[in-house]
Amino acid sequence: MPRKGDESVVSRGEQIQAAEREAAKRRLLAEAEADRTPVEETTRAIPDRRWRRGQR
Repeated sequence: MPRKGDESVVSRGEQIQAAEREAAKRRLLAEAEADRTPVEETTRAIPDRRWRRGQR
């Protein structure tokens, strides 16, 4: 059974873990945003002339 003083230690540890998880989440999101390809680049039409090879 936890003593009265132990409760603050557990909740402090939980607070530290929650802060570490939040910091890790922010780092991952920042890294993903840095690696993201803009939509403009993914939807740009690139001419594909392979289908014309047989017509020449």
